[in-house]
Amino acid sequence: MAEECRRRRTEMQALGMCRIVVEDGKVTEVGEPRLKYCPLFNKLLGIEEIDSETVRKNLEYRVKSFGFGTEERVVRAGDYVTFGVSEILSTAVKDGRLDGAVIAADGCGSAVLTDPELIQGLCGRISGMVSTDPLDTVLDAVGRDRVVDPDTTPVDQVRGAELAMRLGLKRFAVTVCRPEDSETIRRMCGDRTVIIAVHTSCVSEEGAQKFYANCDFLTACASRVIREIAYSRPDVVIAGNKIPIIAVTDIGKELVLSKLKELGKEPWDRKEPTVDPKPWL
Repeated sequence: MAEECRRRRTEMQALGMCRIVVEDGKVTEVGEPRLKYCPLFNKLLGIEEIDSETVRKNLEYRVKSFGFGTEERVVRAGDYVTFGVSEILSTAVKDGRLDGAVIAADGCGSAVLTDPELIQGLCGRISGMVSTDPLDTVLDAVGRDRVVDPDTTPVDQVRGAELAMRLGLKRFAVTVCRPEDSETIRRMCGDRTVIIAVHTSCVSEEGAQKFYANCDFLTACASRVIREIAYSRPDVVIAGNKIPIIAVTDIGKELVLSKLKELGKEPWDRKEPTVDPKPWL
């Protein structure tokens, strides 16, 4: 009876930097989006303007199509977009450049994944995970010993990096949303880890500088400051002119360029016009 009554709640910042809550397969809370236009969602889904109703419909679609936040969660997948963080990481693990990745997803929180299809399936269609209740479907696929805490499933990427080291991964990726986490993980793991800044909208100037000092590559999301720093640095590789991925270090450039080569694409030449989110965050 206790299992039947267990709540399954997931909170995430979704498209438009909008707070959403899914409980037992129903979208129960939708905040007011701060972003009104995202070129990536426009390209993939034809969304011209982001509002609360658009966000609600999109989350209901995610629940229906791949079981987001439910025991019907689809956990394995191929590439969702042609070029994104999950695609880069799943390819790097498949090719042996990385042993695995520390990610955060619904149903498991922070976890260590070594299966490329799990990396793509659990991370390819979600954004800023805030909190999540355990989902047996996800825990069974990932392995409870590879989750920071299978009983409470916290989103804690520092503890995730510690777990990856205990599991013996020699080189692994870690995604981070908080600048201070990038500092802590770099100090703790050194060059053993590839650190990726994700969900960077609304980061401060100081936070952006911390990301650039500690991360191997990062996503620009809707951040003006992340872009301004990238555009001022001829040493970084910029992939894409909509929601750029910016490679800073040698290993970051290797992983980004390898995925571009697989797709038959080149880095942004800094001449093609950008297609920017609105407004900047």
